[in-house]
Amino acid sequence: MPTAILLQDVESLGERGDVIDVSPGYLRNFLQPRKLAEPATAGSIKVAQRRREDAERAAREAEERAQENAGLLGRTVLTIPQQAGADGRLFGSVTAQDIANAIKEARGLKIDKRNVHLPEPIKNVGTYMVVVEVVDNVPATIKTMVVAKK
Repeated sequence: MPTAILLQDVESLGERGDVIDVSPGYLRNFLQPRKLAEPATAGSIKVAQRRREDAERAAREAEERAQENAGLLGRTVLTIPQQAGADGRLFGSVTAQDIANAIKEARGLKIDKRNVHLPEPIKNVGTYMVVVEVVDNVPATIKTMVVAKK
């Protein structure tokens, strides 16, 4: 049985970089023409292993950066001025996009508004704890103060 290295994830065979045993015809007629796999040689196995190690290292570094950013955001207090009436009710509301823009302005971190978990827009002056997902499964809680604009 010839061995092959997967160049992409193949559902029934494995993930990218895996060394698998396949029949010669399957490799030659299906996997190679679709650029899903290549024949495994000693050199290509080393290259695939190095690629996998690099990808793991990059994922680890990205996770560390996300944890650092979450810690930074946890120490951040956002102040968002909005026009409000005498009773403290806002003329409008503070939305997830407003909070994402305030984070970018305060810390220079670009957060997608879909990662700001705000059950409903803020409509009153006050202090709120807003949960923001820096990246998948890395949340940070930001203290957000909505104040009346003078």
